[in-house]
Amino acid sequence: MGTYVVTGANRGIGLELVRQLAQERRERVIALCRKSSPELEALGVEIIDGIDVSSDDVISTLQNRISEDIDVLINNAGILRREDLSSLSWDQMRFQFEVNSLGPLRVTTALLPLLSAGSKIAIVTSRMGSIADNTSGRMYGYRMSKAAVNIAGMSLAQDLRPRGISVALLHPGYVRTDMTGGNGFIDTDVSAKGLLARIDQLNIENTGVFWHANGEELPW
Repeated sequence: MGTYVVTGANRGIGLELVRQLAQERRERVIALCRKSSPELEALGVEIIDGIDVSSDDVISTLQNRISEDIDVLINNAGILRREDLSSLSWDQMRFQFEVNSLGPLRVTTALLPLLSAGSKIAIVTSRMGSIADNTSGRMYGYRMSKAAVNIAGMSLAQDLRPRGISVALLHPGYVRTDMTGGNGFIDTDVSAKGLLARIDQLNIENTGVFWHANGEELPW
């Protein structure tokens, strides 16, 4: 049994990751979220709420609340705001950076002392952060924030390689969740299963990889 920490665990992909880890794979899960949900509480895992990854205070909060060794850290928390050139909101764009780009880095640095050789870090990003794959434009804040977290993940992969800690950037697919307004090609169970398969596949030799949940390696 390994110990997994999952952010954004109260709904959507995060909730399904927790469910599959705890109920199907019998792993120990620490579920992090801003506000818990009945669905999360029904899973019977350890829940730490009040976790706001957009705030610098999350670092000391996590350091005070978690003290056990971590096998896998899944940075899943994220937000999406839709905009095009005619509807840009600078505040909303900044907030997407706080959550999507800086959030995973805050959580990772806070919990890094609890990771050791063989531990893994997964960052749930998006292929919308790919520069080469952008053929449709729009979504400025979301695209930019995901491109930023992709480069942060690659830097983490390089910096943590000597310590034997591997890092993956993972696109969950186009998933039917509240974030997408219920639109998408797949449901959360399919996405979560693929994400966990990629995490299982992650090792120090392929650290820094940018994967689709279906196993496809994505362009930067």
